[in-house]
Amino acid sequence: MITAEDFYKVTCAIVPLYFAMLVAYASVKWCKIFTPEQCSGINRFVAVFTVPVLSFHFISQNNPYQMDTKFILADTFSKLLVLALLSLWAIFFKAGGLDWLITLFSLATLPNTLVMGIPLLKAMYGDFTQSLMVQVVVLQCIIWYTLLLFLFEYRAATLLIQTQFPGPTASAITKFEIDDDVISLDGRNPLCTESETDDQGRIRVRIRRSTSSVPGSSALSSSMGLTPRPSNLSNAEIFSINTPHHANHDFTLGHGDVAFGYRSASPQFSTGYASSDAYSLQPTPRASTFNEMDTTTVATTANTPVWGRSPVAGKFSQQPSPAFSGVRMVWESPVKCESGDQIQQGRKEVGEKEISFRDCTKIPMPEEADTKAAATNQEMPSALVMLRLILIMVGRKLSRNPNTYSSVLGLVWSLISFKWDVGMPNLVKYSIKIISDAGLGMAMFSLGLFMALQPRIIACGTKRATMGMGIRFICGPLLMSAASVATGLRGVKLHAAIVQAALPQGIVPFVFAREYGLHPDILSTGVIFGMLVSLPVTLLYYILLGLY
Repeated sequence: MITAEDFYKVTCAIVPLYFAMLVAYASVKWCKIFTPEQCSGINRFVAVFTVPVLSFHFISQNNPYQMDTKFILADTFSKLLVLALLSLWAIFFKAGGLDWLITLFSLATLPNTLVMGIPLLKAMYGDFTQSLMVQVVVLQCIIWYTLLLFLFEYRAATLLIQTQFPGPTASAITKFEIDDDVISLDGRNPLCTESETDDQGRIRVRIRRSTSSVPGSSALSSSMGLTPRPSNLSNAEIFSINTPHHANHDFTLGHGDVAFGYRSASPQFSTGYASSDAYSLQPTPRASTFNEMDTTTVATTANTPVWGRSPVAGKFSQQPSPAFSGVRMVWESPVKCESGDQIQQGRKEVGEKEISFRDCTKIPMPEEADTKAAATNQEMPSALVMLRLILIMVGRKLSRNPNTYSSVLGLVWSLISFKWDVGMPNLVKYSIKIISDAGLGMAMFSLGLFMALQPRIIACGTKRATMGMGIRFICGPLLMSAASVATGLRGVKLHAAIVQAALPQGIVPFVFAREYGLHPDILSTGVIFGMLVSLPVTLLYYILLGLY
């Protein structure tokens, strides 16, 4: 039975976190203390230093040789159960598909465990739950976020191949060569593809950055007669059909509950999902009127990159062949121009066929019937070829994530420390402690900035928001309780597992969703609105579970 003292203890642990979030929200939304650029700087500090150090601090202090097997099995089994159910739904029902599998898996299984779970569960059920939450965080960082990133890259690779190699052509691809500066296929990178066919009909595809985005490319373009024509679109350029596409190269990835990334060109600060960019490892951002929540004069999703077949195939090859094809992407900015004709003119210059794979938005194409037929007969490269491509992309993204290193280093140190009883030197210990002590407060402050910078709390509409909240706070805990009972988890640990599953949505799945253009509005609502309703929801679970 939950007593008034227990309830007060939990309230004392969780309200300060919400206070930090409220102060950040008020400082931006009402008091206008911080500008968007300053918010970006704060979030960068949180992303680069505070949260990685906080992760290292918790993981390094957890004894990996005393992990709770049943609790870990329950958490793992619940996620595998969700993945299996969604896979069956995607295979046998038309309403399903890989896109919804990824989104619903994120909603149902990936809560904000590091920032919210540790202090909340510790206040509810005792100090031993900190170890349980840290174990969940380790698996979440190393396994589940990596799996989520794998699914996103697989989706991006599949859509790229379907667009550039329609029909049975793709089955002949035997090798992908990816240039070192290509980090991801997430649809935000200015990329070109080149293909060559040997005497046996085997296709080798090279994926590289657009020549216009490579240093010194201006001279190269001039020597080849490929002069770019910039438009008056903010932070976007549309080029003539004789040039590859050029756009800002940026991406964000994340582990833990705050995301990190890398940007190789001058960034923009978006007022749409602004905080996602602010979590990136990037140069100092500059303000922009670019708003990803607006719509363009073109019938497409805002900020939609388009893969297009080039009608000048072979322009990039010193020895053009019939099997060679040049491909580029173009960003469509929602910023209004003086004349809408300029946007339409730019779109006509992209090529005869265009298809958007951001947020599943389809652009009308002149040859609709041919496209549908090609999609019906679409084949893919062998599983080994696809696996190699995706693993390379995932590996490159993870290698640029500071929280990847902090999690791995924390796990390695804990293995050494608890195996041979080696203590951390005080000089290092207190250096880490001084930053990690500010970790929880700064993480919640950063989430408050995130909320204040969004144009609206419920970005996806009432119906989808209700669906998302139901999956997050009802379906997730129910599946976790079923998995926990199946693995023999009982008592206080069972209660802790259920409450942990009812925590608000983690921000990493939203960042991934935004970067890959897959239902970012739903995940944004899950983060923002979920934080607001999670306190009464988790307290309700705590009270109800305390009755039994």
